[in-house]
Amino acid sequence: MNREQDQSSSRSVSVVIPTWNESNAITKCLTSTAALHPLEIIVSDGGSSDNTVQQVRQFADRQRERVIVLDSPTGRGQQLAHGAATANGDFLLFLHADCLLHEHAIDQMRAANWPCWGGFHQRINDRRWRFRMLEAGNALRAKTLGRVFGDQAIFVRRDWYEDVGGFANVPLMEDVMLSAQLRQRSRPRLLPGPVVVDPRRWLRRGVIAQTCLNWQIQVAFARGVSPEKLRKRYDQN
Repeated sequence: MNREQDQSSSRSVSVVIPTWNESNAITKCLTSTAALHPLEIIVSDGGSSDNTVQQVRQFADRQRERVIVLDSPTGRGQQLAHGAATANGDFLLFLHADCLLHEHAIDQMRAANWPCWGGFHQRINDRRWRFRMLEAGNALRAKTLGRVFGDQAIFVRRDWYEDVGGFANVPLMEDVMLSAQLRQRSRPRLLPGPVVVDPRRWLRRGVIAQTCLNWQIQVAFARGVSPEKLRKRYDQN
C-alpha cells in the first residue's frame, strides 16, 4: 500500500443526498447509508411538499449517526452544491434518494488507488434482461467516455471537488459537467459496488423511450443547448 492509499484508508466520508418529494424512498436510502457509518449524512431538500423532511428528521432522532437536513433552492445542482458546502468529510459521496449503497461501498472507496474519483457499478432493481443491458451500457459509458452519472453515486476527494468548482448551479446535466471537469485530472474509477437503483423512471416512460431521451439530451447538451431548456424537454416527455 502506497502512502496515498494508507492515508485514504483513515479519511472520513460525507454522503450528500438531494431530495424533492422522496417520501417513498428516503427512509430506505438513509437506512442503507447509515449502515456504512459515514462521518455524516447530509440531506439537501429542494422544497418537498410531502413528508420527506419529516421522515429524515425522524430518522435522525433514532440514529446515532450525524444526519443533517438542509433547506435548499430547488434544483439538483444547487442542492448538491449546498450539501457539499456543508460537508466536513475528506471524501464526498453523492447519492440519489432512490439509490441504495452496497454495504462495502465506503470500504471500496477507501481501498481504491488514490487520488481518484468515480462511481459504482449499478444494479437496477428489476430482474428483466433489458436492465442488465442498461447496466452494462452505463458502465461502458463511464469507462470509455469518462462520464459518470449521478445514479452511479459519484465520489470524489473534497479538495478535488473544490478545486474544479464543484457542481454547477443548473437544473440538469450537473453530473456531466462535474465529470468533464474532473476528467481533466484523471479518468474515473468504477468500483464494484453495486449501487442499487430504483427502476421507476424506466418503468414510467418505458426502457427504450427513457434511454433514447437520455441520449437525445446528452447530444443536445454537447451541441450547446442550455441545461434550462433541456430540463423543460425532459419534463415534457
